[in-house]
Amino acid sequence: MKTAILVDGGFYRRRAQIKLGEKTAEERAKELSEYCYRHLKEKHDDTKHDLYRIFYYDCPPMDKKIYHPFLKKQIDYSKTDLHTWMTEFLDELKKKRKFALRMGKLADTQAHFTIRPDILKKLCNDKIAFDELSEYDFVINVDQKGVDMKIGLDIASIAYKRQVDQIVLISGDSDFVPAAKLARREGIDFVLDPLGAPIKPDLFEHIDGLRTCENAFK
Repeated sequence: MKTAILVDGGFYRRRAQIKLGEKTAEERAKELSEYCYRHLKEKHDDTKHDLYRIFYYDCPPMDKKIYHPFLKKQIDYSKTDLHTWMTEFLDELKKKRKFALRMGKLADTQAHFTIRPDILKKLCNDKIAFDELSEYDFVINVDQKGVDMKIGLDIASIAYKRQVDQIVLISGDSDFVPAAKLARREGIDFVLDPLGAPIKPDLFEHIDGLRTCENAFK
């Protein structure tokens, strides 16, 4: 059975940081590669799985200057540790065999800082005062453009061309449902890996299997 693995990069990075901790760019890239290959080796059935390709979907790091309302100054994101880490991480993935990067764009013209939801709740409940806020209580809000579309188009293309027998999608997003339904109609075995995150019950009718290969994610 030939298998294609599709990775929602933003989702993987957030989930891995929470569940597996902070790592260097090289370590995280190695971790992701090894995790993907586990989908071919796990004893979930007796079928031999061959890797077609690992498709990784993400956006380049932001290099804009964004005004921070608490610090009252512009933050140059091209000079941040996050920019350096993300650049190195993507470079490491490019070196990996069988990896194909599909890059979207950040809607950085609309990027802005907002108060973290948990902090905003405390403010509204009078548990903290406004003058007790710190710069770490603010987060940058920037949307990705084109990533979900690229995932959907690749699923459709792979399915129509019959390039694989199975697609494993590592994602926690339900936007994949139309593409998953198309792939299943074309006879593709469609497996979702939400990295241990809960999914909506009705999603089960649109996939052929649910599998997470690392107990630390569960």
